[in-house]
Amino acid sequence: MSIQDNPLRAEKRKKLHALREKGINPYPYVFENKAKIAEVVKEHAATLQAGEKKPEFAYRIAGRLMTLRMMGKASFFNLQDQTGSVQCYVKTEELSEQDRAAFELIDLGDIVGIDGFVFKSQKGEFSIYVKSFQILTKSLEPLPEKFHGVQDIEIKYRHRHLDLMTDPDSRKVFETRSKIVKEVRRFLDDRGFMEVETPTLQPLYGGAAATPFTTHHKALDMKLYMRISPELYLKRLIVGGFEKVYEISKNFRNEGIDRTHNPEFSLLEYYEAYTDYNYQMKQFEEIISTIALKVTGSMKVTYQGTEIDFTPPWRRLTVFDGIREYAKMDPDKATDDEIFAALKKHGTKETKPYRRGEMLMELFELTAEEHLIQPTFVMDHPVEISPLTKIHRRDKRLVERFEPFAAGMEIGNAYSELNDPEDQLARLKEQEAQRGEDEEAHPMDEDFILAIDAGMPPTGGVGIGIERIVMLMTDRPSIRDIIFFPTMRITK
Repeated sequence: MSIQDNPLRAEKRKKLHALREKGINPYPYVFENKAKIAEVVKEHAATLQAGEKKPEFAYRIAGRLMTLRMMGKASFFNLQDQTGSVQCYVKTEELSEQDRAAFELIDLGDIVGIDGFVFKSQKGEFSIYVKSFQILTKSLEPLPEKFHGVQDIEIKYRHRHLDLMTDPDSRKVFETRSKIVKEVRRFLDDRGFMEVETPTLQPLYGGAAATPFTTHHKALDMKLYMRISPELYLKRLIVGGFEKVYEISKNFRNEGIDRTHNPEFSLLEYYEAYTDYNYQMKQFEEIISTIALKVTGSMKVTYQGTEIDFTPPWRRLTVFDGIREYAKMDPDKATDDEIFAALKKHGTKETKPYRRGEMLMELFELTAEEHLIQPTFVMDHPVEISPLTKIHRRDKRLVERFEPFAAGMEIGNAYSELNDPEDQLARLKEQEAQRGEDEEAHPMDEDFILAIDAGMPPTGGVGIGIERIVMLMTDRPSIRDIIFFPTMRITK
């Protein structure tokens, strides 16, 4: 049965036509001077007594009709707007003829406007006594049955409007997401950062180990890539003289979908001249702990039954120490064959040994990451996996990089940014040489090299996955729960 064949839709459409036959416009243009339901409730609910009416406190309210109980000539219904819901009481005999005709043709899900005054029912429930009634939007799609929210997870993600209508907890999650982004901006703005925008369509991709989406520009007859990271453009701005810049942008990576990955996602990246990764570790702690405090009221949050404490300072764990602790192997002494044997034991998909630093990093990922529940900075990565990062000042096998983890998830990435043009050129050449074997390896970006040649000051750079922070702050297990419209397979 197609959506158009649904009998409930057919009944709603009959009422729509009946409204028009009675000269009632079911889609008027405006409803002015509307009050917010939550503000009306807050203003009067605590002061009214059961059975008390206050005609002097009259309001115009609009919202979606979520429940309806008709009891002869009197009826109760609930209206819901973005701020909350309220019970409304109406005696149809007190309405005008046109208002009464409109009321008799309403359905659950319709958007309506009322004029009325505040009172409390005999049972003590705060209500609005309706004096006039207007249909503002006649709905044709039935609401989910019994208003317990959308139970089918696929429908929840594919038809987000139904989820938001019927699940206040889901609405709260997205309100919290908005607050988190606002607090991120406030934190950086207060520290003198400038928000900027860089290209989404790029002639070359870079800044992350990821496979890009591609497209074609007709007028220029050229291949373009959807941004996988804004990094290389933001560094150009540092070269140009802007010492503190940030961007909150959509990024696109043509790779798998799981509970922490969506092909389209939001990323915060910020760069600060004259700082290094040690400074940025402290700043990272501060930004996340501040957001937690501002949004949840505490630096401690509960995620999937476990308390996560974002109070600084966080644990610092080097990649090599993590391998010693969790893989029970000394990376300074192990041979390549021993490292690969350990990888096979822990489930690698690789069939033969590969570059030593990459093998060590995979061994860390397979053995250590799941244990990083409390906020932890994983730091000092092998040089082979970090082409845009400065060599570690105490160990040339490593780079000055950190990845913060919480609840077993990576929530960011940061470097002491590489600003030596000769070293950068050599590393990008090495990356380009790997492209035959590794589709995620960076292509050579000569324009970026020219920018670095012009002189980039010592710089600390940080990326933060917005969705993963939102997951932690809202206790949601899947990234799809905190993206309005996650990427879904097309169904027939």
